[in-house]
Amino acid sequence: MFDAASSALRQRVQRGLVLVLVAALAACGSGGDTANPEVATSAAKLGEQIFNDASLSASGQLACAGCHLKGQAFASNRVVDRGGPALEQTGTRNTPTLSYLDLTPAFFFDKEGTPTGGFNRDGRVSSLIEQARRPFLAPNEMANPSPAAVVAKLKAASYAEEFKALFGAGIFEQGNEALERALFALASYQREDVDFHPYTSKYDAFLGGKVTLTAQEVRGLALFNNPQKGNCAACHPSSRGTDGSAPLFTDFTYDNLGIPRNDDIAANQDPAHFDLGLCGPARSDLGERADLCGAFKVPSLRNVELTAPYFHNGRFATLEDTLRFYVRRDTHPEEWYPTRADGSIDKFNDLPDRFKANVNSTEPPYNRKPGDEPALSEAEIADVVAFLKTLTDGFTTP
Repeated sequence: MFDAASSALRQRVQRGLVLVLVAALAACGSGGDTANPEVATSAAKLGEQIFNDASLSASGQLACAGCHLKGQAFASNRVVDRGGPALEQTGTRNTPTLSYLDLTPAFFFDKEGTPTGGFNRDGRVSSLIEQARRPFLAPNEMANPSPAAVVAKLKAASYAEEFKALFGAGIFEQGNEALERALFALASYQREDVDFHPYTSKYDAFLGGKVTLTAQEVRGLALFNNPQKGNCAACHPSSRGTDGSAPLFTDFTYDNLGIPRNDDIAANQDPAHFDLGLCGPARSDLGERADLCGAFKVPSLRNVELTAPYFHNGRFATLEDTLRFYVRRDTHPEEWYPTRADGSIDKFNDLPDRFKANVNSTEPPYNRKPGDEPALSEAEIADVVAFLKTLTDGFTTP
């Protein structure tokens, strides 16, 4: 049975091992979206135009860039975004960042049974190409009624001649093949444009020996790594990979943290609606895995300063509150969860009762109970936040 709280399982997916797997997946074509470099360079330029083209939506008002804001590290600054034929529908999940996804492996279970990799918050697609497909057709996103409708819009786009020059003069007469090529172009853009993975944070400069961290940032890094304090590095490794590569601050695994329900999401007004991550409702192939219900992908923390609100349901607006939740969830649950009529706390209230046992409750800082001291004090939370801000790209060496 999968145990989201198991440190031993997490240690099986350290950065170096994952990178070996990524290389293997790319070689066999299962997750790498590999392409001829000469074609890919032109395709990336075309992909940028597609990414920013609102005319490809049913409303004519929503581009990929409308929910993945460049200034927010290609995430959204809203709890959920709006879409649909007239932008009348709201999403059910917070829009994740598109940054630092180029090394993400296809979804798999490791030999210990740990779910790992994949794209979207539930890992249900296995490549950048497949990740780009769903928004074009999702009713509450770009809301096109069919692939053919997307192709018709591509044919009428201002860059249609460039599209034909790259993929063939008759590409728009080849059924849905033009959509497949558009998805390839979008994936090429995300792989090749350095804006998606610049590695220009202060922490990168620190790892390169070009700058020192402040005393507060050093304290924050120590707390981040300390397995008895923040224990953040258990899921968000902060050290270089075994091949010397810069850390991505994710181990690509999944965790169930018992995030409080967010009543700002329209779907949550239905008390019977629950977003259970790996086991549905957006993902359907793991519906029988009750042990996975409530687990969501561990995101990269690179540029985390820019990607608020946080978690799959956008429940927390600031890094400070996010860290407070981590360390006070179990010592002060009344701060995060509603009170029932009988006076008890409805802890983990965004999960049906039968899945609440799946919540990570054994790893620090979650291994506490009411009356215990939180793993981090307010001053220590401030230190960790200071460190997290060193992960923001665009740092200029003094």
